[in-house]
Amino acid sequence: MPLEIIRNDITKVHADAIVNAANTSLLGGGGVDGAIHRAAGSELLDECRTLGGCDIGQAKITKGYKLPAKFVIHTVGPVWHGGNDNEEKLLADCYKHSLALAKKHRLESIAFPLISSGAFGYPKDRALKTAISVIGDFLLSNDMTVYLMVFDKAAFTLSEKLFSSITQYIDDKYIEEHPIDRNNRFEERHILKEYCLEEPMLSPMEASAPASKRKRSLDDVVKHMDETFSQMLLRLIDEKGMTDAETYKKANIDRKLFSKIRNDINYKPSKPTAIAFAIALRLNLDETKDLLLKAGFALSHSSKFDIIIQYFLDEGNYNIFEINEALFAFDQNLLGV
Repeated sequence: MPLEIIRNDITKVHADAIVNAANTSLLGGGGVDGAIHRAAGSELLDECRTLGGCDIGQAKITKGYKLPAKFVIHTVGPVWHGGNDNEEKLLADCYKHSLALAKKHRLESIAFPLISSGAFGYPKDRALKTAISVIGDFLLSNDMTVYLMVFDKAAFTLSEKLFSSITQYIDDKYIEEHPIDRNNRFEERHILKEYCLEEPMLSPMEASAPASKRKRSLDDVVKHMDETFSQMLLRLIDEKGMTDAETYKKANIDRKLFSKIRNDINYKPSKPTAIAFAIALRLNLDETKDLLLKAGFALSHSSKFDIIIQYFLDEGNYNIFEINEALFAFDQNLLGV
Protein backbone atom coordinates (compact mmCIF):
# COMPACT_ATOMS: atom_id res chain seq x y z
CA MET A 1 0.00 0.00 0.00
CA PRO A 2 1.52 3.38 -0.95
CA LEU A 3 0.44 4.99 2.37
CA GLU A 4 -0.25 2.82 5.38
CA ILE A 5 -0.93 3.93 8.95
CA ILE A 6 0.55 1.45 11.42
CA ARG A 7 0.50 1.32 15.21
CA ASN A 8 4.02 0.12 15.97
CA ASP A 9 7.50 1.04 17.18
CA ILE A 10 9.37 2.78 14.34
CA THR A 11 12.70 1.22 15.37
CA LYS A 12 11.31 -2.22 14.45
CA VAL A 13 10.12 -1.32 10.96
CA HIS A 14 11.66 -3.10 7.99
CA ALA A 15 11.77 -0.24 5.48
CA ASP A 16 14.50 1.23 3.32
CA ALA A 17 14.52 4.26 5.62
CA ILE A 18 12.95 5.45 8.84
CA VAL A 19 12.64 9.12 9.72
CA ASN A 20 14.07 10.43 12.96
CA ALA A 21 12.36 13.42 14.56
CA ALA A 22 15.67 14.91 15.67
CA ASN A 23 16.90 18.12 17.28
CA THR A 24 19.16 20.60 15.48
CA SER A 25 22.36 19.03 16.85
CA LEU A 26 21.50 15.56 15.48
CA LEU A 27 23.32 14.16 18.51
CA GLY A 28 20.40 12.31 20.04
CA GLY A 29 17.75 13.23 22.55
CA GLY A 30 14.53 11.90 24.04
CA GLY A 31 11.44 10.31 22.52
CA VAL A 32 11.75 8.89 19.00
CA ASP A 33 15.20 10.44 18.59
CA GLY A 34 16.64 8.67 21.63
CA ALA A 35 14.94 5.37 20.78
CA ILE A 36 16.40 5.37 17.25
CA HIS A 37 19.91 6.16 18.50
CA ARG A 38 19.72 3.40 21.12
CA ALA A 39 18.49 0.84 18.60
CA ALA A 40 21.02 1.84 15.92
CA GLY A 41 24.04 1.78 18.21
CA SER A 42 26.95 4.19 18.75
CA GLU A 43 27.97 4.19 15.08
CA LEU A 44 24.91 6.29 14.26
CA LEU A 45 26.02 9.00 16.68
CA ASP A 46 29.53 8.89 15.22
CA GLU A 47 28.18 9.57 11.72
CA CYS A 48 25.79 12.25 12.96
CA ARG A 49 28.75 14.14 14.45
CA THR A 50 30.12 14.59 10.91
CA LEU A 51 26.92 16.24 9.57
CA GLY A 52 27.21 19.62 11.27
CA GLY A 53 23.67 19.60 12.63
CA CYS A 54 20.45 20.28 10.75
CA ASP A 55 18.17 23.32 10.42
CA ILE A 56 14.47 23.18 11.28
CA GLY A 57 12.46 21.87 8.33
CA GLN A 58 15.52 20.34 6.62
CA ALA A 59 16.66 16.70 6.46
CA LYS A 60 19.90 14.69 6.33
CA ILE A 61 20.53 10.99 5.76
CA THR A 62 22.75 8.42 7.49
CA LYS A 63 23.11 4.65 7.50
CA GLY A 64 20.79 2.59 9.70
CA TYR A 65 23.50 0.46 11.34
CA LYS A 66 21.82 -1.98 13.77
CA LEU A 67 18.31 -0.93 12.80
CA PRO A 68 16.20 -3.11 10.46
CA ALA A 69 16.05 -0.04 8.18
CA LYS A 70 18.93 0.56 5.78
CA PHE A 71 18.96 4.32 6.34
CA VAL A 72 17.84 6.95 8.82
CA ILE A 73 16.62 10.29 7.53
CA HIS A 74 16.96 12.91 10.24
CA THR A 75 14.66 15.92 10.17
CA VAL A 76 14.07 18.70 12.68
CA GLY A 77 10.46 19.64 13.31
CA PRO A 78 9.27 22.99 14.67
CA VAL A 79 8.41 23.63 18.29
CA TRP A 80 4.77 24.72 18.59
CA HIS A 81 4.41 28.41 19.53
CA GLY A 82 0.69 28.78 18.96
CA GLY A 83 0.69 28.54 15.18
CA ASN A 84 1.89 32.05 14.39
CA ASP A 85 5.59 31.27 13.97
CA ASN A 86 5.58 29.54 10.55
CA GLU A 87 5.16 26.15 12.22
CA GLU A 88 2.87 24.65 9.58
CA LYS A 89 5.26 25.38 6.68
CA LEU A 90 8.27 24.15 8.64
CA LEU A 91 6.50 20.92 9.53
CA ALA A 92 5.43 20.40 5.91
CA ASP A 93 9.05 21.01 4.86
CA CYS A 94 10.18 18.19 7.17
CA TYR A 95 8.06 15.72 5.23
CA LYS A 96 8.86 17.22 1.82
CA HIS A 97 12.63 17.22 2.31
CA SER A 98 12.62 13.73 3.85
CA LEU A 99 10.64 12.35 0.91
CA ALA A 100 12.92 14.17 -1.53
CA LEU A 101 15.98 12.57 0.07
CA ALA A 102 14.36 9.14 -0.12
CA LYS A 103 13.58 9.71 -3.80
CA LYS A 104 17.12 10.97 -4.50
CA HIS A 105 18.55 7.79 -3.00
CA ARG A 106 16.04 5.67 -4.95
CA LEU A 107 14.48 4.21 -1.83
CA GLU A 108 11.27 2.23 -2.23
CA SER A 109 9.89 2.56 1.30
CA ILE A 110 10.06 5.03 4.17
CA ALA A 111 8.49 5.18 7.64
CA PHE A 112 7.63 8.43 9.44
CA PRO A 113 6.76 9.16 13.04
CA LEU A 114 4.24 11.95 13.65
CA ILE A 115 6.85 14.71 13.64
CA SER A 116 6.76 17.41 16.36
CA SER A 117 3.67 15.94 18.04
CA GLY A 118 5.52 14.84 21.19
CA ALA A 119 7.81 17.01 23.30
CA PHE A 120 7.73 19.81 20.69
CA GLY A 121 4.05 20.31 21.52
CA TYR A 122 2.55 20.46 18.01
CA PRO A 123 -1.21 19.69 18.28
CA LYS A 124 -1.65 16.08 17.22
CA ASP A 125 -4.65 16.66 14.95
CA ARG A 126 -2.84 19.45 13.09
CA ALA A 127 0.38 17.44 12.89
CA LEU A 128 -1.58 14.52 11.45
CA LYS A 129 -3.37 16.70 8.90
CA THR A 130 -0.06 18.11 7.63
CA ALA A 131 1.54 14.66 7.43
CA ILE A 132 -1.37 13.16 5.48
CA SER A 133 -1.57 16.17 3.14
CA VAL A 134 2.13 16.28 2.21
CA ILE A 135 2.59 12.52 1.92
CA GLY A 136 -0.62 12.22 -0.10
CA ASP A 137 0.47 14.93 -2.56
CA PHE A 138 3.86 13.24 -2.97
CA LEU A 139 2.35 9.83 -3.68
CA LEU A 140 0.10 11.18 -6.42
CA SER A 141 3.19 11.74 -8.56
CA ASN A 142 5.71 9.25 -7.13
CA ASP A 143 5.94 5.50 -6.56
CA MET A 144 6.98 4.76 -3.00
CA THR A 145 5.57 2.91 0.00
CA VAL A 146 5.15 5.26 2.96
CA TYR A 147 4.34 4.19 6.51
CA LEU A 148 3.03 6.62 9.11
CA MET A 149 3.92 5.09 12.46
CA VAL A 150 1.69 5.64 15.47
CA PHE A 151 3.13 4.28 18.70
CA ASP A 152 -0.23 4.27 20.53
CA LYS A 153 -3.80 5.42 19.97
CA ALA A 154 -3.27 8.54 22.09
CA ALA A 155 -0.73 9.74 19.53
CA PHE A 156 -3.33 9.70 16.76
CA THR A 157 -6.08 12.31 16.91
CA LEU A 158 -8.61 13.42 14.35
CA SER A 159 -9.87 16.97 14.55
CA GLU A 160 -12.63 17.18 17.15
CA LYS A 161 -15.08 18.54 14.55
CA LEU A 162 -14.49 15.67 12.09
CA PHE A 163 -14.54 13.00 14.78
CA SER A 164 -17.81 14.34 16.22
CA SER A 165 -19.38 14.62 12.78
CA ILE A 166 -18.54 11.02 11.84
CA THR A 167 -19.63 9.76 15.26
CA GLN A 168 -23.02 11.46 14.86
CA TYR A 169 -23.38 10.03 11.34
CA ILE A 170 -22.66 6.53 12.66
CA ASP A 171 -25.17 6.99 15.48
CA ASP A 172 -27.82 8.05 12.96
CA LYS A 173 -27.18 5.24 10.48
CA TYR A 174 -25.90 2.28 12.48
CA ILE A 175 -28.24 -0.70 12.85
CA GLU A 176 -27.47 -3.19 15.60
CA GLU A 177 -27.72 -6.58 13.97
CA HIS A 178 -25.40 -9.31 12.76
CA PRO A 179 -23.04 -7.35 10.50
CA ILE A 180 -22.43 -8.37 6.93
CA ASP A 181 -19.02 -10.02 6.74
CA ARG A 182 -16.91 -7.70 4.61
CA ASN A 183 -15.08 -10.69 3.19
CA ASN A 184 -18.26 -12.59 2.36
CA ARG A 185 -19.35 -12.63 -1.28
CA PHE A 186 -23.02 -12.55 -2.21
CA GLU A 187 -24.63 -13.95 -5.31
CA GLU A 188 -25.35 -11.08 -7.67
CA ARG A 189 -29.02 -11.91 -8.08
CA HIS A 190 -29.70 -11.21 -4.37
CA ILE A 191 -27.89 -7.87 -4.25
CA LEU A 192 -29.19 -6.72 -7.63
CA LYS A 193 -32.74 -6.42 -6.37
CA GLU A 194 -31.79 -4.45 -3.25
CA TYR A 195 -29.09 -2.16 -4.58
CA CYS A 196 -29.47 -1.75 -8.32
CA LEU A 197 -33.11 -1.58 -9.23
CA GLU A 198 -34.47 0.83 -6.63
CA GLU A 199 -34.86 3.68 -9.15
CA PRO A 200 -36.01 2.39 -12.55
CA MET A 201 -36.34 5.86 -14.07
CA LEU A 202 -34.91 9.31 -13.55
CA SER A 203 -37.37 11.96 -12.51
CA PRO A 204 -36.90 15.50 -13.89
CA MET A 205 -35.54 16.58 -10.52
CA GLU A 206 -33.04 13.69 -10.44
CA ALA A 207 -31.98 14.38 -14.02
CA SER A 208 -31.00 17.91 -13.06
CA ALA A 209 -29.23 16.92 -9.85
CA PRO A 210 -25.42 17.01 -9.51
CA ALA A 211 -23.71 13.86 -10.78
CA SER A 212 -22.59 12.94 -7.26
CA LYS A 213 -26.24 12.70 -6.13
CA ARG A 214 -27.89 11.47 -9.33
CA LYS A 215 -29.56 8.06 -9.48
CA ARG A 216 -28.82 5.79 -12.42
CA SER A 217 -31.59 4.36 -14.54
CA LEU A 218 -32.61 0.75 -15.04
CA ASP A 219 -31.20 0.96 -18.56
CA ASP A 220 -27.82 1.95 -17.13
CA VAL A 221 -27.82 -1.08 -14.86
CA VAL A 222 -29.06 -3.64 -17.38
CA LYS A 223 -26.71 -2.41 -20.12
CA HIS A 224 -23.63 -3.50 -18.16
CA MET A 225 -25.00 -6.46 -16.19
CA ASP A 226 -22.60 -8.97 -17.75
CA GLU A 227 -19.45 -7.02 -16.94
CA THR A 228 -16.92 -8.37 -14.48
CA PHE A 229 -15.35 -6.11 -11.86
CA SER A 230 -12.22 -5.68 -13.99
CA GLN A 231 -14.23 -4.78 -17.09
CA MET A 232 -16.37 -2.26 -15.25
CA LEU A 233 -13.36 -0.67 -13.59
CA LEU A 234 -11.50 -0.23 -16.88
CA ARG A 235 -14.61 1.14 -18.57
CA LEU A 236 -15.12 3.68 -15.79
CA ILE A 237 -11.48 4.77 -16.01
CA ASP A 238 -11.95 5.47 -19.71
CA GLU A 239 -15.28 7.24 -19.16
CA LYS A 240 -13.72 9.47 -16.50
CA GLY A 241 -10.82 10.34 -18.81
CA MET A 242 -8.27 9.15 -16.24
CA THR A 243 -4.99 7.33 -16.77
CA ASP A 244 -4.15 4.03 -15.12
CA ALA A 245 -1.45 5.65 -12.99
CA GLU A 246 -3.73 8.46 -11.87
CA THR A 247 -6.36 5.91 -10.87
CA TYR A 248 -4.24 3.53 -8.82
CA LYS A 249 -2.41 6.38 -7.09
CA LYS A 250 -5.67 8.06 -6.09
CA ALA A 251 -6.91 4.66 -4.91
CA ASN A 252 -3.79 4.12 -2.73
CA ILE A 253 -3.23 0.90 -4.69
CA ASP A 254 0.12 -0.59 -5.60
CA ARG A 255 0.95 -0.55 -9.33
CA LYS A 256 1.61 -4.30 -9.35
CA LEU A 257 -1.85 -5.07 -8.00
CA PHE A 258 -3.48 -2.78 -10.55
CA SER A 259 -1.60 -4.63 -13.29
CA LYS A 260 -3.05 -7.93 -12.04
CA ILE A 261 -6.56 -6.48 -12.15
CA ARG A 262 -6.07 -5.10 -15.65
CA ASN A 263 -4.71 -8.39 -16.97
CA ASP A 264 -7.26 -10.70 -15.32
CA ILE A 265 -10.83 -10.23 -16.52
CA ASN A 266 -12.14 -12.33 -13.60
CA TYR A 267 -10.04 -10.75 -10.84
CA LYS A 268 -11.87 -10.64 -7.48
CA PRO A 269 -10.61 -7.80 -5.24
CA SER A 270 -11.05 -7.38 -1.51
CA LYS A 271 -13.83 -5.04 -0.42
CA PRO A 272 -11.42 -2.24 0.71
CA THR A 273 -9.69 -2.44 -2.68
CA ALA A 274 -12.98 -2.20 -4.59
CA ILE A 275 -14.10 0.80 -2.52
CA ALA A 276 -10.70 2.43 -2.98
CA PHE A 277 -11.25 2.43 -6.75
CA ALA A 278 -14.73 3.88 -6.28
CA ILE A 279 -13.16 6.72 -4.28
CA ALA A 280 -10.44 7.27 -6.89
CA LEU A 281 -13.08 7.49 -9.63
CA ARG A 282 -15.26 9.82 -7.53
CA LEU A 283 -18.29 7.56 -7.87
CA ASN A 284 -21.51 8.49 -6.14
CA LEU A 285 -23.22 6.11 -3.69
CA ASP A 286 -25.25 4.24 -6.31
CA GLU A 287 -22.27 3.88 -8.65
CA THR A 288 -20.16 2.65 -5.74
CA LYS A 289 -22.78 0.01 -4.93
CA ASP A 290 -22.74 -1.11 -8.57
CA LEU A 291 -18.96 -1.47 -8.62
CA LEU A 292 -19.02 -3.38 -5.33
CA LEU A 293 -21.68 -5.69 -6.72
CA LYS A 294 -19.32 -6.75 -9.49
CA ALA A 295 -16.90 -7.96 -6.80
CA GLY A 296 -19.69 -9.65 -4.81
CA PHE A 297 -20.01 -7.08 -2.04
CA ALA A 298 -22.63 -4.68 -0.68
CA LEU A 299 -22.78 -1.77 1.76
CA SER A 300 -24.57 -2.32 5.05
CA HIS A 301 -25.88 -0.07 7.83
CA SER A 302 -24.77 -2.73 10.31
CA SER A 303 -21.10 -2.13 9.46
CA LYS A 304 -19.32 0.94 10.85
CA PHE A 305 -16.73 0.61 8.07
CA ASP A 306 -19.48 0.89 5.45
CA ILE A 307 -21.18 3.80 7.20
CA ILE A 308 -17.93 5.77 7.38
CA ILE A 309 -17.46 5.22 3.64
CA GLN A 310 -21.01 6.46 3.03
CA TYR A 311 -20.28 9.51 5.20
CA PHE A 312 -17.42 10.57 2.93
CA LEU A 313 -19.45 9.83 -0.21
CA ASP A 314 -22.27 11.99 1.12
CA GLU A 315 -19.79 14.75 1.94
CA GLY A 316 -18.24 14.53 -1.53
CA ASN A 317 -14.80 14.00 0.03
CA TYR A 318 -12.81 11.65 -2.20
CA ASN A 319 -9.38 12.10 -0.60
CA ILE A 320 -8.32 8.49 0.03
CA PHE A 321 -5.73 9.50 2.59
CA GLU A 322 -8.17 11.52 4.68
CA ILE A 323 -10.68 8.67 4.53
CA ASN A 324 -8.04 6.22 5.75
CA GLU A 325 -7.14 8.66 8.50
CA ALA A 326 -10.74 8.50 9.72
CA LEU A 327 -11.01 4.72 9.30
CA PHE A 328 -7.85 4.25 11.38
CA ALA A 329 -9.22 6.51 14.12
CA PHE A 330 -12.32 4.33 14.33
CA ASP A 331 -10.30 1.06 14.29
CA GLN A 332 -11.50 0.02 10.83
CA ASN A 333 -9.69 -1.56 7.89
CA LEU A 334 -7.97 0.92 5.59
CA LEU A 335 -8.68 1.38 1.89
CA GLY A 336 -6.24 0.12 -0.70
CA VAL A 337 -4.18 -3.04 -0.79
